[in-house]
Amino acid sequence: MRRAYLVWGVGVSVYVIAVLQRTSFGVSGLAAADRFHAGPSVLSEFVVLQVIVYAGMQIPAGLMLDRFGSRAMVVTGAVVMACGQALLAATGTLSLAILGRILVGCGDACTFISVLRLVPRWFPSRRVPLISQLTAMLGQLGQIMSAVPFLALLHLAGWSPAYTAVAVLGLLGAVPAVLLVRDLPPGSAEVRAAPAGLRQLGGQVRALWAHPGTRLGFFTHMGTMFSTTAFALMWGVPYLVSAQGFSQSAAGWLLTVSVGVALVAGPVVGELCGRFPLRRSQLVLGIMTAAVAIWTTVLALGGPAPRWLLVLLVVVISVGGPGSNVGFDYARTFHSGSTLGTAQGIVNIGGFLGTLLAIEGMGLVLGRAGGYTFDAFRLAWLVQYPIWAIAFTGILLSRRKTRRHLEPVVAGPASADLALPSAAG
Repeated sequence: MRRAYLVWGVGVSVYVIAVLQRTSFGVSGLAAADRFHAGPSVLSEFVVLQVIVYAGMQIPAGLMLDRFGSRAMVVTGAVVMACGQALLAATGTLSLAILGRILVGCGDACTFISVLRLVPRWFPSRRVPLISQLTAMLGQLGQIMSAVPFLALLHLAGWSPAYTAVAVLGLLGAVPAVLLVRDLPPGSAEVRAAPAGLRQLGGQVRALWAHPGTRLGFFTHMGTMFSTTAFALMWGVPYLVSAQGFSQSAAGWLLTVSVGVALVAGPVVGELCGRFPLRRSQLVLGIMTAAVAIWTTVLALGGPAPRWLLVLLVVVISVGGPGSNVGFDYARTFHSGSTLGTAQGIVNIGGFLGTLLAIEGMGLVLGRAGGYTFDAFRLAWLVQYPIWAIAFTGILLSRRKTRRHLEPVVAGPASADLALPSAAG
């Protein structure tokens, strides 16, 4: 078991560095504006581009994961992200900076699902939900690293040294992955996906999407994750400062609270999923309902909300991060090892597609409603409700179909939530 924790720990360390790479540009917005002579609208497109690339790469990354395994993909992702950060460190040209972010997004897309796939290979099935949650939550330490040591280095040493440092850190992280990460425990055999043409790969993706368990994971990931991610990546700080009267430092502190809540909630959600696998969808629907309720309460107010209510808002929506990882647990439940990477990639698209729709939709509403005002933000946050409606509908319909799908195997009204032993290890 010590070997399992060593392999997993090295994978998680690479994922922490990946999150640092992902979030580094977001905390260096003012420095980026000076370096690339870009206005706020151009800088916001970097965030949208990052989400598009990350989401668009999920299925290709999943297919490659099924073909080449976790070790190769973890190392490849680390090297590609390091190249992107090195390009950002060296260039002062906007087009090359965009290319650098594309490389970071591509490498980032390879990392999480690859580390997540190690978990069911090295740990007993009863421990998988908890370890999976810990994987996702520990990765968020990378966001703290970008907000504290990276930002301090950026202010002290400047753009090029700071981005060079994180590029070097990415390469250093790849070294123990090469030496210590193995796809399977010694003596285990794995059947990997055979090389296939585009037509066969397309058929594989269609078949996975046709399985209701995949769609259950997809809509779970979408409905729980998008609100907190759109808040943290783009609109949270402008909303708190411009519409709610927070200072920049107070808004930043509140985002740190968001990370802390996720770190605490992750193991709790994982433990609940492990103990009550027949009730995972009820847990997900409860998390989503709580987010809808708290946002409705805040937006119903005719003026700025009390500070305690905004803190409660951040706490409640931050539980959506751990909740979204239940979607990956569904992928693990219903798909075998040879297609698990692709299934996890499809699930991962859900939350980032919802995030993209929220970020873009809110930007359009804010532009037409007068900018960063209280009333404009009040309208803009309403963009969330259609996305929640889609996710709720998708979960309820796919859950019903998944139950029918499992009726020949398992009897019981909540069988759609069962972690089948044959698919869990």
